[in-house]
Amino acid sequence: MHPIINMQNIIYKRENKTILSDINWTVSKGEHWAVLGLNGSGKTSLLNMVNGYIWPTKGKISVLDRLFGKTDIRELRKSIGWVSSSLQERMKGTEYTEAVVVSGKYASIGGLYENPTDADFKKALHIMESLGCSELAGRTYQTCSQGEKQKILIARGLMASPDLLILDEPSNGLDFISREELMTTITNLATQENAPTIIFVTHHIEEILPTFTHTLLLREGKVFDQGDTRNVLTSERLSSFFNKNVLVEWHRERPWMTIRD
Repeated sequence: MHPIINMQNIIYKRENKTILSDINWTVSKGEHWAVLGLNGSGKTSLLNMVNGYIWPTKGKISVLDRLFGKTDIRELRKSIGWVSSSLQERMKGTEYTEAVVVSGKYASIGGLYENPTDADFKKALHIMESLGCSELAGRTYQTCSQGEKQKILIARGLMASPDLLILDEPSNGLDFISREELMTTITNLATQENAPTIIFVTHHIEEILPTFTHTLLLREGKVFDQGDTRNVLTSERLSSFFNKNVLVEWHRERPWMTIRD
């Protein structure tokens, strides 16, 4: 079985500065990964490379069994859903929520420039129902809370039935209750039949849900550690990762971290 993501000896330089170095990372079918790193660790560059927005200076990368340099990146992106908190700001507030979801099929923002069908809207409503946000149908995007907007954007990311879904710090700006509601939505999505492979990017370890079987630690553009989540998120490994003496405790299969005195 071919991997979902396969990066081999990746180096990425920009303006003579090394942004990513010695990246070797394989995501297999059936795995959901969390990517953990502080601001400036290279997470955004890693995501941009998976989506084909930037290319490695050295090394090989294939996504969904398509080798970069020998595939049409525009076609590849149709199989990748990408959700980020920054995407909220680009959406047209007066658009109805179901229209925002449908726009994911066409990768359009600020209005539908294609001609969506009744079947498209039916699919959008079905996705919204599966994510527990069907009650938002008929409302404009601007009337939704931050948490509701994120659910709509996840539904939008699923509209094209992607094989890979990237959630880029989707809980940014959410209060505790909204964040936990979003975490429940993500858990429900990951456990659905034929769910896409999910890459969840964060810098808060308590957001790493039980559904994320594997975790990648990224620091200063390099892979610090990777593997089974329980083996990676230990007090010893994260103390070294953060250069702080930290304690990791598990509660309801989720890790929580505090700084030791």
